[in-house]
Amino acid sequence: MQYRYSERGNYEDLSSGRVLYAHAGVPNFPVRLLNEIFRRSLDYAGKGREVTVYDPCCGGGYLLTVLGFCNQDRIVHLAGSDIDGEMVALARRNTALLTREGLEGRIRELEDLWNRYRKPSHAGALESAGRLLKDLKRDLPSVLFAADCTRDLPDCPKADVILTDLPYGQLTSFQGEREEPVGRMAETLAAAAQEGTVLAICMDKGQRFSGRMWERMEKQNVGKRRFEIHRFKGERAC
Repeated sequence: MQYRYSERGNYEDLSSGRVLYAHAGVPNFPVRLLNEIFRRSLDYAGKGREVTVYDPCCGGGYLLTVLGFCNQDRIVHLAGSDIDGEMVALARRNTALLTREGLEGRIRELEDLWNRYRKPSHAGALESAGRLLKDLKRDLPSVLFAADCTRDLPDCPKADVILTDLPYGQLTSFQGEREEPVGRMAETLAAAAQEGTVLAICMDKGQRFSGRMWERMEKQNVGKRRFEIHRFKGERAC
């Protein structure tokens, strides 16, 4: 893959389980690839600032939190939902790290772990947290809620970019709508869309996304993943 917008770099500070909270069974996502997909989406949205981002399969909020840290000059609001209430609670803890209060609280937790166990991993996490705090420009607000994105999205905020990594494989799977969940989600996500909304989806190569309200702008295989970027064509009739 040719990267146009995301530079090569060391993203260790944003590794899941280092400063960001992790959960067994929740997959990681390459930071550079995530930023590349997001910034390509901004091109199609025609909007590079004051952006609201929504993840309808947010899991523990890893994608949202990483995007928040890496795009502080672009994003003004984050939203996420998941069918699993435990994951929503974890996502709230992670997105809270995008505030000074939340990140300082995490530093206190890591200091306590270091004082108790003196593990090199805790020392490294403290260094990472300190760098993230130094680079935090402002608090980034977020809203997280429980919802099945294959059925209904009540009170979902309108987003400029909808970006998600679809559940697949051994680690995660759809828990809600069992029949054609990806197609059902394509219809449901109209509730979060407005004129110009762009939808970026990462999925297993065997999954297929299509929806009459979405126009595909590009697709590309990257390793075991495929990502597609779609633009909203119009409001769904109520």
